[in-house]
Amino acid sequence: MQQACSDGARQRLACDIVGISPKALQRWIKADSLADKRQTVVKKPKNKLSELEKARVIAVANSKEFTDSPPSQIVPKLADKGIYIASESTVYRILKEHDQLTKRTSTRVYNHPKPAPLVATGPNQIYTWDITYMPSQVKGIFFYLYMVMDIFSRKIVGWQAHDNESSALASDLMVDICRRENIEKDQVVLHSDNGSPMKGGTMLATLQQLGVMPSFSRPSVSNDNPYSESLFRTFKYRPSYPEKKFAALADARLWIEDFVNWYNYSHCHSGIQFVAPAMRHENKDTDILAKRHQVYQNAKAKHPERWSGNTRNWTPITEVALNPTNEEKKESTKAA
Repeated sequence: MQQACSDGARQRLACDIVGISPKALQRWIKADSLADKRQTVVKKPKNKLSELEKARVIAVANSKEFTDSPPSQIVPKLADKGIYIASESTVYRILKEHDQLTKRTSTRVYNHPKPAPLVATGPNQIYTWDITYMPSQVKGIFFYLYMVMDIFSRKIVGWQAHDNESSALASDLMVDICRRENIEKDQVVLHSDNGSPMKGGTMLATLQQLGVMPSFSRPSVSNDNPYSESLFRTFKYRPSYPEKKFAALADARLWIEDFVNWYNYSHCHSGIQFVAPAMRHENKDTDILAKRHQVYQNAKAKHPERWSGNTRNWTPITEVALNPTNEEKKESTKAA
């Protein structure tokens, strides 16, 4: 640099060619050492493994002995044999660089495909059900609530409470529902998780006899049965839910009966345009929503200056999907 400046070159232009700033050059000239002290300079660590050593790590990790083992298992086993190829963290880093932290194993990975979406366009087409625990005053003793919901109307079409879980009890509940709702064969799909009462032989035989088609969530997937899960959350977070545990099964049944009456006939459900589930189940929601729309139109006509756009959308929900695809979710959001 000094030679270039002595030959007549301007310092700033010479620095641009070399790739340093004039200020940095001035600091180096004043310093005792002319070593490159820029923080952006890439320096090669002295303890860095060579490409040959990295290749050895990959080869050992993919060997028959260690292909199913993580670095935390590989390094100690090699040490027991008097072999050291790298530290555990270095082995992890090298495997990560080669995208082999999870792909080396030969362990079978079970990929359960998402069940096909089911769409209900009216009541008594798709039911969903589950069982929830209700604690008693005796520690370790629970009451069990069996509850079935119509996903289109959100109406609780049937429930029972018992002191045990049983496929036979669930079968009795479905027989009762099908009789009260006049369900014909091949009319209803019944969705549930993979619990033993849901997949028990008695239950499946009863569904076959009734002509009800069973549908199940994926194993170990918690959100394939969202309607029942949401219902049970509403159930247990009701302000009137007893703070004290239930003394007897009869007490639990009385509280459940009050809840079901409130939920079906008084609760304005957000998923169905804030109509009571029983009204929608009886196809009365269209008239209710039409009247609401007219109320809003009259209010806008009376005071148009208070409205910057359209009135609230009171259009009835015509389709309800169980486990919808991403495209169906987007369409549902736009419609809402």
